[in-house]
Amino acid sequence: MILVTGGTGLVGAHLLLQLTQGDEPVRALYRRAETIKKTKHLFSHYNKQELFEKIEWTEGDILDVPSLEPALAGIDKVYHCAAYISFDPADEEKLRKINIEGTANMVNVSLALGIRKFCHVSSVAALGDLKFNEIIITEETEWNPEKFHSDYAISKHGAETEVWRGWQEGLEVVIVNPGLIFGYGFWNQGSGEIFKNIDKGLYFYSKGTCGAVAAEDVANIMIQLMESEVSGEQYTLVAENISFETIFNAIADGMHKKRPFIYATPFMTNVAYRLDWFFSKLLFRPRHFTRTMAKSAHRHQNFDNSKIKETLNYNFGDIKSHLKQIAKDFRSLS
Repeated sequence: MILVTGGTGLVGAHLLLQLTQGDEPVRALYRRAETIKKTKHLFSHYNKQELFEKIEWTEGDILDVPSLEPALAGIDKVYHCAAYISFDPADEEKLRKINIEGTANMVNVSLALGIRKFCHVSSVAALGDLKFNEIIITEETEWNPEKFHSDYAISKHGAETEVWRGWQEGLEVVIVNPGLIFGYGFWNQGSGEIFKNIDKGLYFYSKGTCGAVAAEDVANIMIQLMESEVSGEQYTLVAENISFETIFNAIADGMHKKRPFIYATPFMTNVAYRLDWFFSKLLFRPRHFTRTMAKSAHRHQNFDNSKIKETLNYNFGDIKSHLKQIAKDFRSLS
């Protein structure tokens, strides 16, 4: 039997959509019953309502060890997708607790119950830092603790450390490091907010680059890795290194909206994140645009996906076509 944590999030929900098409029974962990509706909506969008009924939902929390023991009882394989994503410095403690301590709990219970294989969803943010003579980030790029990293990146790197500890103690593991993930649904979080902002009329764009990937590809690769003999390896999951300008334009085109047309210079984004800090204090609201986000808007990062392509002979889908299709689907909701 399979257990999925984070099944009410973007990756976990798309993973459940694919897993339920197989023969193995699937169990999914949830904290609040109302969040299951988002996953159910995803299944409905793809006309797979009958597959949703195959999921055995069980209440639990990765920070509550006693709740994990019955959740993992009878489980053979674990897909650990649950994580907290934030670039607000105020969330540092929450990030470390959920992403590091929560992952440690999952690893410990998996070891105690004799789980056969464990797949951990990390992030390209947890990969290493380029040296002066390097131009592309791979799984072998070394993490430099002396360099600036967001609290989110530090928490995901710490989570990976817990998974590697589990591997050293006898747990079969694979780690995937996806780039910016795009998929249908979950419009109020992560990459989904980009579609909402462009639909409302986004004026600004930047020329930084990132690694982008479809949620469907991430889920497909995870399943293939878990069905393989691979263990003790991690893989960068990036379909394409692409500029934010290209991403925004593809989404705008899919929505038949005006493309963002004002270039947000580094000076403008530096002013913007400081103003956002000021208004967050004044209005007692969460941060919407942080220093980390301002830096990322202009950073040119290139990730090497050759390891996963060679291991599985895998071909990623075209990310621009994928973005346009999601944008069309989003527009059809209004």
